[in-house]
Amino acid sequence: MNYWLVKTEPETFSWADLQKDKKAVWDGVRNFQARKNLKEMKKGDRVFIYHTGDEKAVVGTASVIKTAYPEPKDPDWVAVDLAPEKALKKPVSLAQIKQDKSLQSMVLVKAARLSVQPVSEAEYQRILDLSASA
Repeated sequence: MNYWLVKTEPETFSWADLQKDKKAVWDGVRNFQARKNLKEMKKGDRVFIYHTGDEKAVVGTASVIKTAYPEPKDPDWVAVDLAPEKALKKPVSLAQIKQDKSLQSMVLVKAARLSVQPVSEAEYQRILDLSASA
């Protein structure tokens, strides 16, 4: 199993929207590295949902339910389908992540603008721990 983080602008599509819809086509990604990451996602992989904008926080977990396929409107790009799992007990902010020594190697810290990024199993667990201990 692999772990990922995907970013979304909550004003456009939020964690609450994903929960309400029960699944989402994760499309509209227009970055070559992010597209490569989408293509590497496998069914069952775990995904953090990260709100950008003012919030800047990991807010929930989802899973990949359909692997990469061409976007219907632009087949040069790909989409995956995600289903919500659960909201984090407490969102974990970018500031908290940057302050945690064990998360200094995270792509979110080093390449903050990348919209789809890998997360190590240890990083994934640490963020879950930070949320639970709040």
